[in-house]
Amino acid sequence: MWIIFSLMAAISAAVVVTLSKVGVKNIESSVAFAIQSVLIVAVAWSVVAWQGHLPQVAQIERRTWIFLIAAGIITCASSLFSFQALKLGQASRTSSFDKISLVFSILLASYFLKEKLTWQVALGATLMAGGAILIAFSKPETE
Repeated sequence: MWIIFSLMAAISAAVVVTLSKVGVKNIESSVAFAIQSVLIVAVAWSVVAWQGHLPQVAQIERRTWIFLIAAGIITCASSLFSFQALKLGQASRTSSFDKISLVFSILLASYFLKEKLTWQVALGATLMAGGAILIAFSKPETE
């Protein structure tokens, strides 16, 4: 089941990149990010309320809050960087290079979460990173 949700996330992310590229064309990337962020907050809390999970907020432990807040701050930084990259470059190139995050995710998960790093995962990450680098640094037809 996780594969279906991951695939849906990937397709959604591809659509977001395409729409965001059009959205940042005539405005500053930080403004575009702020607009999307407001909508993300509204939808996220609406889903939590609709699913009846609001009472869980009061039960969250301090340590969990710290990790979620840190992740939220880093998510904001990542999104700001992504929007600026989209503003300056082609969507296909910036999006592919952004996917090198997979390699960093694997390394961090292996080190901090003690997830097993198999040769298949290492090879797949290497191929994905190679492909992302090849696309990102290919000579663009138009900028």
